[in-house]
Order: sequence, then C-alpha cells, then structure tokens
Amino acid sequence: QPRDPRGVSAGRGAAGRAGRFAGCRAKYPPEIFSFLDVVTLCRCAQVSRAWNVLALDGSNWQRIDLFDFQRDIEGRVVENISKRCGGFLRKLSLRGCLGVGDNALRTFAQNCRNIEVLNLNGCTKITDATCTSLSKFCSKLRHLDLASCTSITNLSLKALSEGCPLLEQLNISWCDQVTKDGIQALVRGCGGLRALFLKGCTQLEDEALKYIGAHCPELVTLNLQTCLQITDDGLITICRGCHKLQSLCASGCCNITDAILNALGQNCPRLRILEVARCSQLTDVGFTTLARNCHELEKMDLEECVQITDSTLIQLSIHCPRLQVLSLSHCELITDDGIRHLGNGACAHDRLEVIELDNCPLITDASLEHLKSCHSLERIELYDCQQITRAGIKRLRTHLPNIKVHAYFAPVTPPPSVGGSRQRFCRCCIIL
Repeated sequence: QPRDPRGVSAGRGAAGRAGRFAGCRAKYPPEIFSFLDVVTLCRCAQVSRAWNVLALDGSNWQRIDLFDFQRDIEGRVVENISKRCGGFLRKLSLRGCLGVGDNALRTFAQNCRNIEVLNLNGCTKITDATCTSLSKFCSKLRHLDLASCTSITNLSLKALSEGCPLLEQLNISWCDQVTKDGIQALVRGCGGLRALFLKGCTQLEDEALKYIGAHCPELVTLNLQTCLQITDDGLITICRGCHKLQSLCASGCCNITDAILNALGQNCPRLRILEVARCSQLTDVGFTTLARNCHELEKMDLEECVQITDSTLIQLSIHCPRLQVLSLSHCELITDDGIRHLGNGACAHDRLEVIELDNCPLITDASLEHLKSCHSLERIELYDCQQITRAGIKRLRTHLPNIKVHAYFAPVTPPPSVGGSRQRFCRCCIIL
C-alpha cells in the first residue's frame, strides 16, 4: 500500500481508514487520553486523523476548565464544546468568561444534560434566562457558582428550586438583587443544600436565614460576609436548625453579639471554621462558651473583634487542640501573656500554622519567644507591631528557619539639618 509522507499506510477508502483507527486504538487505548488536559487533547487531535478521533471522543471531555482562556472564550466555543461532549460532560468551569451569555448556555444545557458541576463565576452577561435553561434541562446539577453574576434575581432561585432538586452547593455571592423571597423559593425545592455562599447579598434580612434554618438540615457551610442587615435573630435560627454546620462566615455582620457564639456552642459542636472579622460586639464571654463546646475548631478569624482579651486565648489554648489558623489583627487588648498561653496550649506544637498579630500594639518580642516551640508554624503577621524588633524576629528564625514573617519597620527618620535652612510653612499657616 502507498504510504503518506508521515509514513502511515494509506488504506483504500473507508475500510482503510477504519483499519487505521482500529490499529491506533489497539496501540493507544482510548483510556490514555482521559488523563490529558484540554490543551494537550487539542494538540493530540492535530497529530493525525486517527488521533483526532481518539482525542476528541466525548468520553475524554468529562471535566473542562476554561479559566486560563477566559479572554478568548465566546459563546460559540461553549456551544461547540457542548455538542462535542454531549452527555459525557460532568464538570465545566467558565469562570471569568465574560463573552459567554444566555444563548450559549441554553445550547449547552440542551446538549449536556448530565452536568453536575457548573462554574459561571464572573460571567456577567448571564441573566435569569440561564437558570431557566438549567432548570429545564439539567436536573442532575449539584454544584452551581453564580458569584458576581449581578443580573441574577429571585427568578433564578425559583427556577433552580423547580428543576434542580439535587442541588447541594450554590454560590450567589454579590448577586445583590436577591432577597428573602428568592431564598424562600430556593430552600423549599432544594432542601439538600450543604453549602450556601451569600457574601455581599446586602438585601438579605433575618427572615431569609429563618427559611434556611427551617429547610436545610444538611447545611455544612454558610457564608454571610457583609450581609449587613443580619442580626442575632436570624443566625440563632440557623444554629438551631443546622446542627451539622462546620463553617460559618459572618464577617462584617456588625449587629451580631455574644448570643451567636452561645448558640453555636450549644447547637453546632462540629464547627471547624468561624470568621467574624469586624464584629466588634463579640466579647470574651461569648468566645469562652464557644471554645468550651466547639473542640473541633481549626480556623478562626477574629480581626477587629476589639473587645477580646487574653482570656479568649486562654480558653482556646485549653479547649481547641485542632486550631491551625488564628487571626487576631487589630485586637489591641491582646498581650504577650495571651500568646504565652497559646504557645503552651494543646494546638501549639503540632497544629498551629498561621497566626496574624498585625496592629496589636501590646505584643513584644516576648510573644515570639512563646511561639518558638510551635514547630508547625508557617506564617506570622506582625505589621505595625511597634514593639517587635528585628532582633526578636531573628531569634524566632533560629528555631523556625522556614517560617514566613511579614513585618514592616519604618525607615529611620533623618536628623534635622543643621545650619541656615529657612523654616517652611504650609499655605494655610501663612493665611492664618
């Protein structure tokens, strides 16, 4: 048989092509291609006709992430991918693909009805029409990310509730048109929700949280950052209805008080992550109850919880042996004694990885001495800790050579010049 310039036998007609493909499949089992990423698959598809067939087989395109190509992805690309992959596609990320709109996603939904994980974070062209399409065609959807899709309204949540009953994780952060009515519709049809991200949904009130607490007993993760209207009433309902809660972010919810910490301690013993930055009404009393009941805590963000003192650190050191990350930035009442207890606590030697102490004016080099036995410590923040010195950091590094220390030392102010320089006045001083 004649051979083409690449040395491949040129069979006659369809039989020859089929023979080549069969031989290629025998030499390179199709399963090999399933381990390749999108770019590599596209390159393989250009090697030969046989490789093109194998590389572009829909079974190899079950998981696609197009974030690296976000500037180049337009609607037609998504439509072509959906036609190629069809029912094989399970997971697709279009995060940041600004050129993708409702029409492309309607075609996608029609073709890829087995999709389970879909990331549309930052796809700002999409509207409620996309969620209507997903509701109509994609009943197996489990994870959906719509963060920063600011045209999304309550209509989207109603559609998802009606057509996507298996939904477990939903991110509608910064979708600030969503209100309690949308949340009510959502949870009535998606009671199996395990993770709900509502960051920046500024219209949400306590009533929305009451719906969640009443209908989502499986909830594990809840993010309410900067939901400014939330108060104790709503969050207490969450604690009482969602006993499996492991991660709560209420940073910026400045109305909450120790009542929330008490409710968490009494109802959510599995809590691992608590972020309450800028919640300035929280005190040692609340954190004492929390620490004594939530022994699985791993990460705590207490930045700008300005009322807490060393007492909170003492309780954490005694009752929270799994603590890995602790932010105390701008907690101006914390002293070396609190850090001493933390450094001698159950979490210190094998668990504690990150501690943030920036803008804690009472912290001195003594705190660094107390932390030198924390062998798992990877990073410490010391910005604007006026009493920390370079010498203290150097001594810490002798015990923890791989630690990342983030600190800032202002340059030395030059001495005033001597001699005949004339005094300078600003314009307003001259006027006065």
